[in-house]
Amino acid sequence: MPKVRFEPDGIEVEVKAGTTILQAAEQAGARLGSACGGVCACASCHVFITEGWEGLSEVDECEEDILDKAFDVRRNSRLACQAQLQAERAYLVTISSASRQTFFDEHPEMRRG
Repeated sequence: MPKVRFEPDGIEVEVKAGTTILQAAEQAGARLGSACGGVCACASCHVFITEGWEGLSEVDECEEDILDKAFDVRRNSRLACQAQLQAERAYLVTISSASRQTFFDEHPEMRRG
């Protein structure tokens, strides 16, 4: 089974192959934003793939278009709602600061003091 570690919190979860990073984050309780509900309509689930890029589904044109609108896009950027964990391996995913902010905007009760 794919195993994902979410940074900066260090939360880990094992999921079935074919699960998206967003679904894995929700299962793990990682603080990853998803303003559009995971339908590739915004960039609020923007993450950086530190380890495991080659085990993910390919980036399609819709994802590329949305990433063009994201802040701080890097070579290892993906939308968590689109990236499927296909290989049974370990993945290291860093949640972007913009995505974490979206999460706290969506869940103000979880903001740190």
